[in-house]
Amino acid sequence: MKPQLLTRLGIDTGGTFTDFVLINQGKLQTHKVLSTPDAPEQAILQGIDELGLAKAVNAGEVAIIHGSTVATNAALERKGVRTAFITNLGFRDMLTIARQTRPHLYRLETQAQEPPVTQELCLEINGRLSATGQELQKPDAESLQSLVDQLELLRPEAIAINLLFSFIDDRHEKLVAQYLINKLSWQPFICCSSNILPEYKEYERGIACWLNASLGPLVKSYLLRLEAATTPSTLSVMQSSGGTISAKQAGDKAVNLLLSGPAGGLAAASYLANSLNMPGLITFDMGGTSTDAALLDKGSIILSNEGSIGSFPVGVPMVDMHTIGAGGGSIAYLDAGSLLHVGPESAGAKPGPACYGLGGLSPTVTDANLLLGRIQPESFMGGEFQLDYAAAESAISEIAQKLALTNEEVSEGIVSIANSHMAQALRSISVEKGYDPKQFRLCCFGGAGGLHVCALADALGMNQAMIPVHAGVFSALGMLLAPVKRNFSHSYQCLLLHADENVIKHVFAELKTQALDELRQEQIASSEALLEYSVDMRYSGQSSSLNLDWEGIEITRQKFHELHENRYGHQLRAEPELVNLRLSAQAKIQEYKLEPLPKLSSAQAPKQFALYGFEKKVRTYQRDQLIAQQVIKGPALILEKNATTLIGTEWCARTDQFGHLFLDKQRAWAEDNGSN
Repeated sequence: MKPQLLTRLGIDTGGTFTDFVLINQGKLQTHKVLSTPDAPEQAILQGIDELGLAKAVNAGEVAIIHGSTVATNAALERKGVRTAFITNLGFRDMLTIARQTRPHLYRLETQAQEPPVTQELCLEINGRLSATGQELQKPDAESLQSLVDQLELLRPEAIAINLLFSFIDDRHEKLVAQYLINKLSWQPFICCSSNILPEYKEYERGIACWLNASLGPLVKSYLLRLEAATTPSTLSVMQSSGGTISAKQAGDKAVNLLLSGPAGGLAAASYLANSLNMPGLITFDMGGTSTDAALLDKGSIILSNEGSIGSFPVGVPMVDMHTIGAGGGSIAYLDAGSLLHVGPESAGAKPGPACYGLGGLSPTVTDANLLLGRIQPESFMGGEFQLDYAAAESAISEIAQKLALTNEEVSEGIVSIANSHMAQALRSISVEKGYDPKQFRLCCFGGAGGLHVCALADALGMNQAMIPVHAGVFSALGMLLAPVKRNFSHSYQCLLLHADENVIKHVFAELKTQALDELRQEQIASSEALLEYSVDMRYSGQSSSLNLDWEGIEITRQKFHELHENRYGHQLRAEPELVNLRLSAQAKIQEYKLEPLPKLSSAQAPKQFALYGFEKKVRTYQRDQLIAQQVIKGPALILEKNATTLIGTEWCARTDQFGHLFLDKQRAWAEDNGSN
């Protein structure tokens, strides 16, 4: 076992800023730098240097945990490497045909989607397994050589192998992969669907395998560059499932990194919910480029196997999150009918919002908040980053003149539209999934989130919210709180009535061996691993399934009926069927306790000033000067280095001993505290 390193650095690379959280000898330090999208490692190395960590990193004294957007951006922008797709004879159009589902049910004319792999790169090979795994035909030498000849002409950078029923028996996929490794004159990135997603549904499995193959070389190259620059310090990467994986293993599992950055914030929120005994949170992470909404039920991260990236399904486990293109850098514009829109296009890090003074000319949400006085230039980034008020005014005035409105009126409209988009994202992960938002507390983080939290809570009828300490770099903090984690699955389809419990135990035992082997590669002993066994179940004929803990046939049957009724309002008088067996393996989470607020003799005296849109004067506070149990009635601005919080007129904030801000509607707060 390696000795526990004293210095740990969490890094979250976002579209606009790269955030750092450093824990050294129990002390916490935060930092931000502008992202460098063309070479993300440059911003990381800049931050390491500015934190004074270069010497410690070069001495191998720092454990680095990183949330990367390389896979996400490449997938969304369709910038993966040139990839060949190999499948069975007669199935080359598998990814092009897809599921034939229309994105808009009542739209009669739907624009055709560009297929993920062009026709010339979809190749076939003979050989076939039956639905029970019986070998009907083995790929012969002639077919294998023909495949090699075609690939030699095409010269793809990556190859995805997706054969029918490989989730039952992977011998044909392994045979093809090994033949290509031995015979091809170059070394492309090769992956098999049975290693990426060993589950039924050939299209979803094929998409996962293609995504992994097309993104793999990009991710691997980036991680190799970053690892070379930070060696001998250790480098781990956050996965979409909310756990970390070593950089060496992450390069071969790029499809598991699609929500790498946002998962960090959810990991921190889960840690916070459990440590403060908060039963339910709806999380809202607003950065410069996008907003991520998710829900924590009883403090647990909810995983989904039915997520998506762009128009493609992603069958690997990932946090159940709804992401929209609405952030501080979202661009406002007028359409042909002079209707105001906000996003999804973003100004990004460079040139960024107009007020950054880096050449951006388009008006953004950040520019609007600046003109409304909600962002105070002297406190932005601790005063280290000078905002250009005149540039923001010039950008927004172009729209204001066309609409014959004032700059402030347009700015308020931009913020309102952005709030509307984000409120819909919050409804998608709560109301549309059977959860009542009023039963949850809205947990807001990200650099821009605090400015919108009260308006969003009002839009959802919520009376409770919170802004955790270090909210502006919360995802980077989550990198340090997330466990080392692996998720494994195996398809096992049959009615529960016909299931063989001995077979299920055998499959779980094989998954356990695989899990412990991978954890052992990261110097994690089997005694330190926490294992969770679960199953996907449904009623026969359903396309979607529910995941629940495996507790034996009888107990699991009963709990499935109860869960189905709780989720959908009814249960059927039918025997449920098993779909997939799953194992989650993780190392115990490293404990970290936030430092309590220093004991000051009295609270600071706030400044007051007039703010557009508020009848009362707004008080301003410095967050690092707040004391425990301090009560702040809105309207108020709470300023800090990495974020700003706007407390609405009808809201009241209270600090706990660690500096977390708990927000409540003033009427509800007064009733709880026995005042009128």
